[in-house]
Amino acid sequence: MILEWICIIIYSTSLVMILFYAFAQLNLLFNYLAARKKSVEGPTFNLDNPTEVPYVTIQLPVFNEAYVMERLLDNIVLLDYPQDKLEIQVLDDSTDETVATTKAHVEKLAATGLDIKHVTRENRVGFKAGALKEGLVDAKGELIAIFDADFLPQSDWLKKTVIHFKDPEIGVVQTRWGHLNRDYSILTQIQAFALDAHFTLEQVGRNSKGHFINFNGTAGIWRKETIIDAGNWEGDTLTEDLDLSYRAQLKNWKFKYLEDVTTPAELPIVISAARSQQFRWNKGGAENFRKMFKRVISSSNIDFKTKLHGVLHLLNSTMFLNVLIVGLLSIPMLYIKNEYAHLRVYFIVMSFFVISTIIFFICYWYMYKNTYGGGFKNFISYIGMFFTFFSIAMGFSLHNSIAVIEGHIGKRSEFVRTPKFNLAAVGGNWKTNKYLKKKISRNVILEGILMLYFGFGMYSAFIVGDQGGDFGLFPFHLMLFIGFGFVFFRSITDKQ
Repeated sequence: MILEWICIIIYSTSLVMILFYAFAQLNLLFNYLAARKKSVEGPTFNLDNPTEVPYVTIQLPVFNEAYVMERLLDNIVLLDYPQDKLEIQVLDDSTDETVATTKAHVEKLAATGLDIKHVTRENRVGFKAGALKEGLVDAKGELIAIFDADFLPQSDWLKKTVIHFKDPEIGVVQTRWGHLNRDYSILTQIQAFALDAHFTLEQVGRNSKGHFINFNGTAGIWRKETIIDAGNWEGDTLTEDLDLSYRAQLKNWKFKYLEDVTTPAELPIVISAARSQQFRWNKGGAENFRKMFKRVISSSNIDFKTKLHGVLHLLNSTMFLNVLIVGLLSIPMLYIKNEYAHLRVYFIVMSFFVISTIIFFICYWYMYKNTYGGGFKNFISYIGMFFTFFSIAMGFSLHNSIAVIEGHIGKRSEFVRTPKFNLAAVGGNWKTNKYLKKKISRNVILEGILMLYFGFGMYSAFIVGDQGGDFGLFPFHLMLFIGFGFVFFRSITDKQ
């Protein structure tokens, strides 16, 4: 019975953590809805008055971006801003032939009178954070805008963001990510679904109440003074953006999130690219929890609720670990439930935790409705997308849990950037992408085993108990079976 009680305690703890996170999401939904009702007129400035126009440096950190480099440079020069107040730094850490082609493209643009520089380094110390930090030394701008290689800001992007720095307390303005290829496949749709939730519910919900939010690494603009005051970029985590965001807000700098300014970008279209991105984000989140937890809870200049939301924000990625634990233990718990009749009351209480799923369902509906609109037809479509998203997200739980554990124990790893595709430039054939990994991760084998494990969980529903089975967990095991099956088979077929 000792093993059974250990199983029950761990299972219950993980369920409580998930429920607690769900309630935090519900609170963010209330904040979001309240913020949407308010209409606040933003500050304005006169672009025709040189004294009002701040100097802006645009930093483009890039690494081996053969498929999107030309598109990036041709788009960035379309930004509508006085040229005498604009500088562009192409921070190129590339190790392939794109160093030469990018240099040639930059020189061609510079010949038109544009202040654009091609900046290279002797090594990749600090990876993206190191490149940004080195570029900052020579940056002329009092404001620093940052775009990753696949982001395509619209021409009025600077006009819509720079004006907010008239408030001297604003240190960062972050814009919402758009998706150039949202409907390419199920994989891109569920990634867009997750990112939309972050860029509506979470960013607005936190920012509207003064809680910590994060610069998202791109499509945002910093006050240079804020970067320096917060301690500059540091490369000791895989999410340098989250790290600097928290250090800046602990220094009392305010962040401004603009939900209505969308910056389109490309979503990973193959699962290996999505896996590398997910690994970096989730491990980086855990690394930042390890780094920032004590600073947040010991800070004397933030209130309790902001601290609570901050800690839960830093623990976002750890939810994957809780989901994996609940999934793995749910099958033993099914047998325990039907073996020990005296635990009946406990399992009745545990059924209450289905409320977590209901809360997520409600929260994400508002996000989905914001993108696609309301109505019965869209609601029916949402139901299918919600359960597809949850299934595949759970299918990623092993991969992401390994990342989280590595982050919490302090295991270091290199910054692996996400391959970009720009299918229009290669005739739609992503298999020609030379940056794709050809080797299948050993985690994929474990994911295949877990698919079979949760298949056994579904089978178990028919054979346990004396009353013709127990199907309470059958939908959960079905979603896990589908999720791990999707990740397993896509990970294999995407290599062919």
